[in-house]
Amino acid sequence: MEINICILPGDGIGVEIMNQAEKILDRVCLVFGHDADMDYGLIGGAAIDETGSPLPRETIDICQGKDAILLGAVGGPKWDHIDKSIRPEKGLLGIRKEFDLFANLRPAVLFPELRSASLLRPDIAEKGIDLLVVRELTSGIYFGMPRGEEMRQGQRVAYNTMIYSEEEIRRVARVAFEAARRRNFRVCSVDKANVLDVSQLWREVVVETSREYSDVELSHLYVDNAAMQLVRDPSQFDVILTSNLFGDILSDEAAVITGSLGMLPSASMGLKNPALYEPVHGSAPDIAGKDLANPLATILSVAMMLRYSFSMEREAQAIEAAVKKVLGKNIRTGDIMSPGMKQVGCSAMGDLVAAEIG
Repeated sequence: MEINICILPGDGIGVEIMNQAEKILDRVCLVFGHDADMDYGLIGGAAIDETGSPLPRETIDICQGKDAILLGAVGGPKWDHIDKSIRPEKGLLGIRKEFDLFANLRPAVLFPELRSASLLRPDIAEKGIDLLVVRELTSGIYFGMPRGEEMRQGQRVAYNTMIYSEEEIRRVARVAFEAARRRNFRVCSVDKANVLDVSQLWREVVVETSREYSDVELSHLYVDNAAMQLVRDPSQFDVILTSNLFGDILSDEAAVITGSLGMLPSASMGLKNPALYEPVHGSAPDIAGKDLANPLATILSVAMMLRYSFSMEREAQAIEAAVKKVLGKNIRTGDIMSPGMKQVGCSAMGDLVAAEIG
């Protein structure tokens, strides 16, 4: 089978971590008998420097017809002072919108080997963390109209609109229910239905959609309670389904309680190809080019890509098992280093994981 993808390294450590992703793909192809067709494009600050746009038309054209997109990272202080309409992050928002990538899947997993790095109390961390946040990505308050800033009675007033149609809710709910079927058959829908009309519709449509998935248990939490429960006992969650704004906040909270952003992958998906896969962490320009970056989130993003875009479950599990084997040998990059461990750089970590596949 051919793995047909576009690679967008982006900015900062993007090039280094994507080099490790390619190592992993090459190894998977060798061990499992696949072929890889990898094209490359520009996005973010690198695209601004070369073309003046954070998402050039050429990049969109390259991505069209691919089965998946693998992204490194975008942004950095170099571009903080340019016009906000063309900052690097606009490239990321733009590619999500271009391919209607409406569902963001962000797993938060606490590897047993890294339990001591968790920010939670030891007795809570001991229960483990293995949850998936499914966040609606292309609507809600970030995209709702009207929006803007104006003068009212001599004062500046800014406003945004949180808006959802029932179809936008239904389609992301189906992604969450389908994901739960791959996991532990539980979905917790997070809203603010006690206050917001839009959340009341959200809850109604999620309940309606749940009738298509009688094998999946559905529960509901208000977003403030969900934020509290995530730090009180994250082991109670399987799949968390929520809107764009709430998902932005909760997925970052879920990520940080694991203690290691460098370990967490993500996927952004639509109804058609290509889906977009990327690590949760940023571009880390302070360590770019120094062979210090942790490539494991990117490597685990490759595993997600193989699982969701190519239905290659064996290959995905092989990558995840290889990561665990390397961690089990007490090998770490600097960001997850602890006493008694052996520290390696970005490239060496990629080599070690690749060697464990097969």
